[in-house]
Amino acid sequence: MANFTRKDIGVLLARQGILIAFVVFMIGFALINQRFVAPDNILGVIRSSAILGVIALGVTFVVIGGNLDLSVGSMMSFSTIVVLDLHDRIGPVLGIPAMYAMTLALGAFNGLLIGYLRLNSLIVTLGMLSAIYGLTLTYSGGKNMDIADKEHTWFSVFGQGHILGIPSPIVIFAGLAIVLALLLAKTPFGRKVYAVGGNGVAATFSGIPRARIVFLTYLISSFCVATAGLIQASRSLGSQNTVGQGMELEVLAAVILGGASLLGGSGTVFKTVIGVLILGFIQNGLLLAGLQFYVQYVVTWIIIILAVWLDIAAKRGRLWSPIA
Repeated sequence: MANFTRKDIGVLLARQGILIAFVVFMIGFALINQRFVAPDNILGVIRSSAILGVIALGVTFVVIGGNLDLSVGSMMSFSTIVVLDLHDRIGPVLGIPAMYAMTLALGAFNGLLIGYLRLNSLIVTLGMLSAIYGLTLTYSGGKNMDIADKEHTWFSVFGQGHILGIPSPIVIFAGLAIVLALLLAKTPFGRKVYAVGGNGVAATFSGIPRARIVFLTYLISSFCVATAGLIQASRSLGSQNTVGQGMELEVLAAVILGGASLLGGSGTVFKTVIGVLILGFIQNGLLLAGLQFYVQYVVTWIIIILAVWLDIAAKRGRLWSPIA
């Protein structure tokens, strides 16, 4: 009976350990600082998490498809700098779609190399991380970008505006999450993404165009990055060249926290949203607890390791390897 009980506890921790840890964190942070559960703080955390969340939505498709995208941080820096520059050059009406086109081109290049040429996604996107950063510096001449007339532009509506009293970033995040959740769960394309990520060879022999599906997942990812760049640029009306630096690790942590497997074939958009919020509230709780902001990087690393461990444990039904 004791062994049965320990096994049940192990399975529970393997499958729901992150949620259990999140509840413990929430209770602990609320006890440390009551402001943690204040409505304005909760709304502020969701708003500040929206940019990360929008990127994570796109990366969810890539990860479920059995690949990785480590270029999203540099790509967001690029899209933010580009839309700010084009705002003053040709105006936001033309500058926004032009920025989307340029960012989608970068995503298409990732998809071409990984989907059609079958190159390793880790190597390709790691290389693209540096290449896009260099492209951003070249485009901007190494300078930060700022909108000239910040007081008289409607461009701020995406990052600073409100819709029915709700901050625009939250509305954009929620709306995009709903659309992509339906795309993934209710369409043939979504089922093909799961099939390709679960077993690419079997999917190919089943008549599923693996290369095209992988290509499209990277297009979706780059579209989400462009949207996040638009929100970021609109929110600050200016940006440094490195605004997205390091964000790829936070995005990956949020996606894995949401239950998407690094091995591909599993995950949902809804759970990714939960993962984003978990990460956001934990980071906010650490700050309210009086810890310095750089502690977040250590915590993010711990969360990634813990999430990967629990992901593998959930597949084998036990926390520890049977051959350890």
